[in-house]
Amino acid sequence: MTGNLKTLVWVEHDGTAVKDATLAAVTAASQLGEVHLLVAGQGVDGVAQAAAKIAGVGKVHVADDAAYAHALAENIAPLVVELMGHHDAFVAPSTTTGKNVAPRVAALLDVMQISDILSVEGEDTFTRPIYAGNAIATVQTSDAKKVITVRGTAFEKAATEGGSAEIEAVASQGETGVSTYVGSEIAENARPELTSAKIIVSGGRALQNGENFTKLIEPLADKLGAGVGASRAAVDAGYVPNDYQVGQTGKIVAPEVYIAVGISGAIQHLAGMKDSKVIVAINKDEDAPIFQVADIGLVGDLFKVLPELTEKL
Repeated sequence: MTGNLKTLVWVEHDGTAVKDATLAAVTAASQLGEVHLLVAGQGVDGVAQAAAKIAGVGKVHVADDAAYAHALAENIAPLVVELMGHHDAFVAPSTTTGKNVAPRVAALLDVMQISDILSVEGEDTFTRPIYAGNAIATVQTSDAKKVITVRGTAFEKAATEGGSAEIEAVASQGETGVSTYVGSEIAENARPELTSAKIIVSGGRALQNGENFTKLIEPLADKLGAGVGASRAAVDAGYVPNDYQVGQTGKIVAPEVYIAVGISGAIQHLAGMKDSKVIVAINKDEDAPIFQVADIGLVGDLFKVLPELTEKL
């Protein structure tokens, strides 16, 4: 299904490469109509060239300016609004930046944002999760301009080769002076990033402390080439940093294999991982809710099971 709208997709990037979340947003946008991309940043020629190769993209708008170097939403939103003069829909991935920019764009355009869509049913009709993913709502908008965020796990990723889009420079809207970049602490992690990892090993509160994460979860993850995740309880208890959190208030993931260790399976955690292809649960409580969604369940003491499992791999 392809509509007749002209869409503008926010390109999530790290200054050198296009992030995977963008590719899912491109697929969603292509179901609405013509796809244009917006690459904003400083020194982003390489990103623009890569974006132009994405299959199904008609044009890449490039805003290269120091004001966009750190993707501050207060600077990006006016730029998007300017471009929305000749686009019908703004589509952003449901990432930290996407969720920061889109509401500001919606407010400036005075329209209702449609968040976290799972499917495109028509040019004005979409499905999205409600009640922590326990129900799917079909929503219809009457707004002429649409502002949409896309759940990355719900759409196939567009091919990164095969496109030959035109690249067009757009005028910067400059600094708004509303916010300034102070600094960022980037967590160094050699393991795959959670949202793009094929395998994830996640630990819960049952691990008891951060040392056990290092001793039990990480060796298993390293053997499998997996990303490491955690439940909110484990993050709140300080076992691991915030960016490990999987769930409704953390990252939404859908890897090929998700191994949940010592995670009871609270509804908020399930909302973040239940679309995984294969779910493996290890828990000593056979009544834990996690077993209701698990494809493979092992009732046992994780302190005995994990070393044995890691050794046999």
